[in-house]
Amino acid sequence: MAHTILVVDDEESILQAVDGILTDEGFEVVKAQSGIAALEKIREEMPDLVLLDIWMPGMDGIQTLIKIKEEYPHLQIVMMSGHGTIETAVKATKLGAYDFIEKPLSLENLLLSIQNALDYYQLEEEISLLKEKNREKHTITGTSKAIHNVLEQIRIVAPTDAWVLISGENGTGKELVAHTIHRMSKRSNKPLVEVNCAAIPEELIESELFGHERGAFTGATAMKKGKFDQAHEGTLFLDEIGDMSLKAQSKTLRILQEQKFERVGGSKTIQVDVRVIAATNKDLEAEIEKGTFRDDLYFRLNVVPINVPPLRDRVEDIRALADEFMKDISLNANLKAKFFSDDSIEVLKRYYWPGNVRELKNLVERLAIMIPGDVICKEDIPAPFNQEPKIKEEPESYFGTDSYKEAKNRFEKAFIAKKLKEFHGNISQTAEAIGIERSNLHKKIKAYGLDEFKH
Repeated sequence: MAHTILVVDDEESILQAVDGILTDEGFEVVKAQSGIAALEKIREEMPDLVLLDIWMPGMDGIQTLIKIKEEYPHLQIVMMSGHGTIETAVKATKLGAYDFIEKPLSLENLLLSIQNALDYYQLEEEISLLKEKNREKHTITGTSKAIHNVLEQIRIVAPTDAWVLISGENGTGKELVAHTIHRMSKRSNKPLVEVNCAAIPEELIESELFGHERGAFTGATAMKKGKFDQAHEGTLFLDEIGDMSLKAQSKTLRILQEQKFERVGGSKTIQVDVRVIAATNKDLEAEIEKGTFRDDLYFRLNVVPINVPPLRDRVEDIRALADEFMKDISLNANLKAKFFSDDSIEVLKRYYWPGNVRELKNLVERLAIMIPGDVICKEDIPAPFNQEPKIKEEPESYFGTDSYKEAKNRFEKAFIAKKLKEFHGNISQTAEAIGIERSNLHKKIKAYGLDEFKH
């Protein structure tokens, strides 16, 4: 996508000459003949760089520079003047100008200054991204088989440009998986732009994704770049895609297929290069059957599916996760780090964790604040995290009947209850361990009234 440059000069001949030079070099050029007009053009077009003449009637270049930097502090500005002095150049740079070039303009100097300014802007963006990555520890913790499988899938798919659909319950870490894929991809030096599809009202989804032109609707006082625009050459993360309305799904599908769009209220076609990662806590195939999700959008997104396991399927990782959360929380809150005893971890392993890793993190923060000692023991784990299912297992009762069928049923009930406890209520793992179909196990659980053990 070509960089846009705003050229500001009160002389029409200068505007035309610079326009021709920059257009030939592949830039998109916007022109203004006064400081006030320049501010208007910036609001409308959001250029990547401004070439600004100092000596203009009315609001001069220095005044315009000050105004621009007040509203757009990161916008790169190169000053031009035919009557330049060292004093003026120093003043301009102190006020935020990147460079100062003299008229008559040298083609070589002009292009060099522009390229240096654009490179500097990109460097600032990359430094900002690195700082952000340093602040947010996007590291997947765990050594369980379940999490190892996820990490292996990430390792394979991340270096490609393949689109990924991440599924999993709330709180399992789908966003963490998306960040890890982006960080390990060849697009890692470009932005990862997140869109929470569940949080955007239907009437604003188009503006949010595609941007809008000034005056497109009431309140649109300036041009705004959309998420697709911002993610150019990077990654777009569509979180909770299953909550997107059908109308928005239709428009999104077209953009995903064509990688080009028009802003709301505009006619200019914008081409982008975006890798898409989507995430959902819903069964999209079931949503398709209900008519709430488009099958063609599902097939477009579901190139590489990754399922993030719930915490109850990776209880081996609870120790490492709890220790990591305790360390981070203690550092951030300036608290002394506490240690989890082995018996406290065993208690946590028995809990169902409907809120998954997020729920564990909240509990660790609570314990870090509320427990006075240095060690968190079994007795410190509050309800409902300390609850343990009570299994009524009475072997002698098998012989308290003369009916073979009744004795068999009593044994089967106790056996299934025991195995469900061993596998923390996981239906799939229990069914595999005892050698029956999941559907058959579900029926037996229902028949024997063992729903308290099923998670």
